[in-house]
Amino acid sequence: MLKLSLDALQIRKSATRGLAEHGWLSSRHTFSFASYYDPRYVSFGPLRVINEDKVIGGQGFGTHSHSNMEIVSYVLGGALEHKDSMGTGSVLRYGDVQRMSAGSGVSHSEFNHSASDPVHFLQIWIFPEAENIAPSYEETHFTPESKRGQLRLIASPDGADGSLHIHQDARIFATILDGEQKLHHALAAGRGAYVQVARGQLQVNGITLEAGDALQVSDEAQLTLENGNDAEVLVFDLKL
Repeated sequence: MLKLSLDALQIRKSATRGLAEHGWLSSRHTFSFASYYDPRYVSFGPLRVINEDKVIGGQGFGTHSHSNMEIVSYVLGGALEHKDSMGTGSVLRYGDVQRMSAGSGVSHSEFNHSASDPVHFLQIWIFPEAENIAPSYEETHFTPESKRGQLRLIASPDGADGSLHIHQDARIFATILDGEQKLHHALAAGRGAYVQVARGQLQVNGITLEAGDALQVSDEAQLTLENGNDAEVLVFDLKL
């Protein structure tokens, strides 16, 4: 039977997210971030940040520093240019996912590689299981076909199935779901899930979610994703 208690399933509607409009940047904050603070939305397990960022052409985040955080960027459109103090430089496009372990400290910049077209991406922060590890960087590409109709592992603590290696007992899956496709994902005892809809629409455990919406899941044994309408979704399997 579907549980509807606030403890088991918490809906985070897109329009209720924190908002930052800076002209060059339009950002939506799922969790408290920068000047946006809501004590109800600070973190979920080790998941600390999901920011949906849109940056206009020729603009971006200048060089700034991080430490003791696993930072994952999931590009939805456009081209994101990354440079860091480890000497890494890259341009990420749709399907590309990067992981930067800030560890003991790293500086980086993120700019729109295009002078005219916007870039659209999700930036995710996850607390690491150990502090002050050596900073590192990794990126890979996941084709739409590898995500369509299935939960494609894109980040994990052991780098399984070609996923990015993150320093935390957390797994991130991506899927593209449409039509009659239905997916099930079991949740082990002591684990929860956070489902973030990047675009489209679908139902998760009977709850309809639209682009930008999220569902926080605890005390449930299984996720069921179905009735997708051009949905692209990230699923976080987290130790609570």
